[in-house]
Amino acid sequence: MTGYGRGEYKADGIELTVEIKTVNNRYLDAVIKCPRIFAAHEENIRAAVREKLTRGHADIYISFSDKREREKSLHLDEAAAKAYVSAAEKVKSLFPQITNDITVTNVLRFPDVIKTEDAAAADEEIIAAMNKALCSALANLNAMREAEGKKLEADMLSRVATIENLVAEVEKRAPLVAENYRIKLQNKMQKILEGVEVDQGRLLTEAALFSDKSNIDEELTRLHSHVSQFREICKEKLVGRKLDFLVQEFNREANTICSKSNDIEVTRLGLALKNEIEKIREQVQNVE
Repeated sequence: MTGYGRGEYKADGIELTVEIKTVNNRYLDAVIKCPRIFAAHEENIRAAVREKLTRGHADIYISFSDKREREKSLHLDEAAAKAYVSAAEKVKSLFPQITNDITVTNVLRFPDVIKTEDAAAADEEIIAAMNKALCSALANLNAMREAEGKKLEADMLSRVATIENLVAEVEKRAPLVAENYRIKLQNKMQKILEGVEVDQGRLLTEAALFSDKSNIDEELTRLHSHVSQFREICKEKLVGRKLDFLVQEFNREANTICSKSNDIEVTRLGLALKNEIEKIREQVQNVE
């Protein structure tokens, strides 16, 4: 389900923001983009996300600024310093006329020779701030997703009501199919036999066989059951996977009705059923 949540923490010199954006996905997939100091805590971040989300692709962005006064330490990259000095000496050997003005101060100013490191890069205070901002972002995200979920629920339930009405129309039409087939068969036989009396017993037997092959009572009963289950599942909190499976069963029954149908009206209703089921299936992909 799509959504956006933002959480902030600003106190004691720490400014930290967590943003979460989610889009539809069958499974949960969390991608974290954060400063390097949080790299060791990425699994804890994913665990917190898994507690609040079960489906969807989530992009988590963490921005961070530490304005606290803390001790800093300097790190000398000896290999880089030696490389710079060695390069300077080689240039001097190639061009003796050039004055070698390299000094310790110059070497220290070369890129990557001296690096500043925080004495406590990701201390408990920073991690606590990150957790608070993350929890706030997840709460805001789920509030937005819940509002969207209510709209999706209303849409799907309205389509389920349409399916229920279509099933009722099929139920009214189904008993007429066998009788219409018998009449058509009788008219066809009379035309072929040119006035010879048709064997009514044989005709009724053929009609009975046709009725048995085209009987869709079981499919209609199961569709009624699926409609009831759909409404009950919608009352639960996490419904995505259950509804995903149930919609497959809806589609199976609709396909069977269409395959058994030998009546234009039943086929039309069956196709209308499949159309509504497909619209629900698309919406279910957005539900957690």
